[in-house]
Amino acid sequence: MTIALFSDIHANLPALEAFFADVEKRRPDQIFCLGDLVGYNIWPNEVIRAIRERGIPTITGNYDFGIGRSSDDCGCAYKTDEEKANGAVSISFTNRIVEPDERRYLRELPKHIRLEFELNDGDPLQLLLVHGSPRKVNEYLFEDREEKSLLRILEGAHADVLCFGHTHKPYHRVLNSGTETEPHFRHAINIGSVGKPKDGDPRGGYVLLHFDAASSTRLAGSIRSELIRFEYDVEKAALAVESSPLPDAYATALRIAR
Repeated sequence: MTIALFSDIHANLPALEAFFADVEKRRPDQIFCLGDLVGYNIWPNEVIRAIRERGIPTITGNYDFGIGRSSDDCGCAYKTDEEKANGAVSISFTNRIVEPDERRYLRELPKHIRLEFELNDGDPLQLLLVHGSPRKVNEYLFEDREEKSLLRILEGAHADVLCFGHTHKPYHRVLNSGTETEPHFRHAINIGSVGKPKDGDPRGGYVLLHFDAASSTRLAGSIRSELIRFEYDVEKAALAVESSPLPDAYATALRIAR
């Protein structure tokens, strides 16, 4: 079984189109979107329509949640006054251009998707898809989070594999919630960002999750994630920002992936 997981498009249509071209060549068994379709660029309606047209199961991101409710709060953790000012321009602009049907779609998105797989006798696999964390749509689960804290989140959510986005920085951590003699391995997988990477690599990113009938929570390496990076026309997306009311800082961010 191969599942494609993508997230954080942020109204970047050139990146989304390149993602579709790439993932279609890889022929995954299923595909899911983990939210944040809108914000920071000029194509929120086009991005929403492209995902809807393909019937891709999608959950809400924090930006989707705000825009779906015509809110001026995207739930973003801006740190500086400049970031806050730029963020206010972005959400105001997005609210102004999103069409009513697209806004309704965002408002009705679910907060999570849970899947259970019976991989082998007596060993079900619980896969939970969220945007930020199981607790809050805008909670950041960074790679350096303390192991005990991350394990508590996975255990509390009854997740053997937790997939999420929001930080725009991909990683895969394997944690043992059992013992050395009776292990229970859990996986925390950040799937990166299609349209606004922040890990220094301006290419879009997404994850292919691989498992099969031999996969087990008792075997650490039996559930595998593959981070895929793909080229897209970054300059087209950046120039679109600079030709709009959006802050030029968002164009720079696309070029340097910060």
